[in-house]
Amino acid sequence: MALRESGEDYLETILILQERTGYVRSIDVANELGYSKPSISRAMGILKENGFITVERDGQIKLTDEGMKRANGVYDRHKLLTKFLNKVLGVSEENSDEDACRIEHVISQETFEKLGAFVDEYLAAK
Repeated sequence: MALRESGEDYLETILILQERTGYVRSIDVANELGYSKPSISRAMGILKENGFITVERDGQIKLTDEGMKRANGVYDRHKLLTKFLNKVLGVSEENSDEDACRIEHVISQETFEKLGAFVDEYLAAK
């Protein structure tokens, strides 16, 4: 299923929070992204309905296998783009992170792979 940019951002945020704390609830996602609880609740409902997350009785959000796959893909693109912008081009950390967040949703798999190879070669040569 095609996910909108916001859906990918939610999955990525759930993954990051899960790695950071081991336990994720809707309020944690709302606080991390600065969104309202009703907006997060609606988004979590859509992600659950489409099989990307499960929500436990205690409110804990867990990524399904498909959700984890999608979240890791977005997060991997984000990390590579941030590294490229910051380490290769010299863009500030703040701008690198913000720009990577926008680019990660539109970059093709081919470009992502070529960029990854370039960054690895570039940093190895330094």
